[in-house]
Amino acid sequence: MTLEHLTPKGLFKPAVFTQVVIATGRRMVFISGQVSMDADGNLVAEGDLAGQAKQVYANLKAALDGAGSKPADVAKLTTYVVGYRPELLPVMGAARTTVLGTADLPASTPARAQALAQPVYLIEVEAIAPLD
Repeated sequence: MTLEHLTPKGLFKPAVFTQVVIATGRRMVFISGQVSMDADGNLVAEGDLAGQAKQVYANLKAALDGAGSKPADVAKLTTYVVGYRPELLPVMGAARTTVLGTADLPASTPARAQALAQPVYLIEVEAIAPLD
């Protein structure tokens, strides 16, 4: 599996994501939106975005591991946040960095959500990763 990260001419080079990721692989891993639930189905960090983000990214890592993938394989990440505001980016970024690091970042989209599947969820993350 290879990922080519690039910023085409005419687009700015962001610090927290990659504008374009070209993925080559024989299998694709699609990870459903991960929310702040532990392995027993218990909510983690009710009312705390930072705590929920930490659990969400731990769940993403577990999902990647289960698929035989790793964080560096993630080509596309979508993050849904209830009441998203730009000032929440550092909180979300701190949790994301613990799993994805800071090199060769995936294509990424933060999205403001009015609500998620349950009213207690503040953040949800889904990912796509190609594999050989």
